[in-house]
Amino acid sequence: MQIWVDADACPRVIKDILFRAAERTETRLTLVANQFLATPPSPMINSIQVPAGFDVADNTIVQKLEAGDLVITADIPLAAEVIEKGGHALNPRGEMYSKENIRQRLSMRDFMDTLRSSGIDTGGPPALNQNDRQMFANKLDRFLAKAGK
Repeated sequence: MQIWVDADACPRVIKDILFRAAERTETRLTLVANQFLATPPSPMINSIQVPAGFDVADNTIVQKLEAGDLVITADIPLAAEVIEKGGHALNPRGEMYSKENIRQRLSMRDFMDTLRSSGIDTGGPPALNQNDRQMFANKLDRFLAKAGK
């Protein structure tokens, strides 16, 4: 089992939680982004820099992902592809995407996209707060414990 991170938009504080968890549990962690990412010196942690472009990082994750792997992403279409391929998807706010909830998330995302396209300002998500960080860390720990890490 490996952890993949859709790292272009992943908050630094979440990456720090992931770095510590990868070291503690000896789980391979790979950050994928279209820019250079500094990572701690560790045999468990690495990064892949992909060319800039629409969904290049997402496609790289889906291609390399194996069933049972965990992907950290707030990108709902990527989460849907991960689940379809037998992986697990967790967003940086601590919500685990599943076969049961991904369709609803995709529908809401598409609805909000339609509103934005028509000129309605839907705002963005609130800033990541301490509760979100704690929820993420707890969900990650539970997932890794179940995976035997």
